[in-house]
Order: sequence, then structure tokens, then C-alpha cells
Amino acid sequence: MLPRRRNPVAHPRCPLSECLSIIGGLWTPNIIWYLSQQPRRFSELKADIPGISAKVLSARLKKLEGEGVVIRTVLPTSPPSVEYSLSDLGLELKPAIEAIVAVGHRLKEIEHAAG
Repeated sequence: MLPRRRNPVAHPRCPLSECLSIIGGLWTPNIIWYLSQQPRRFSELKADIPGISAKVLSARLKKLEGEGVVIRTVLPTSPPSVEYSLSDLGLELKPAIEAIVAVGHRLKEIEHAAG
């Protein structure tokens, strides 16, 4: 058996892994999908995504904000409201999420035709 050769060049993190580290979390693609349509307030996102808890939604939004994908804007209302939208980086993820949604629709069609 031949020994495994090591690559002498150090590679940065794989671009696919880098992207999936952002969109790969549970509920994260849903959040990006709904924010890609229009800015949303927390309660609107919570209603958009049945089954997500407020704690998880809050954590995912904070993570996405920290990664530069989501922008959190405090609105000058009384009481103050917060609105979330996608940053330019977040908008770059939109085609990937749309492709996943298109495949999801196709899978549902295949399942419906078979069932």
C-alpha cells in the first residue's frame, strides 16, 4: 500500500465549508429566506417559521448579525422596534437559498407524483 502524501502547501478553509458554516445551521436557511423577501421584525420572523423558539431565533439572528449577514436596525418608534434585513453579504446568499428552494419544490413534485 502506498503511503498517503501530505500536501506541502497550507490551504485556507474550503470556501464551501466557509459558506455552509453560515447557512448550515438549523433554521438559518429559513431566516435568510424570509429576510430575502423583505425586512422583518422579530415577531414576524417568529410567525413565518413555525416551530422555532424565541430563544433559538434570537440566537440565530445574533450569530448572523455577528457574521455580517444580517443587519439589525432599531426603529425610532415608541416603544422602539427592531427590524432585521440582509446585508450585501446576506443578499449574496439569496441565489443559493433560492436554488435549494427550487430543488425542494421539485422533490415535493416527485413525492406527490409517486404517492
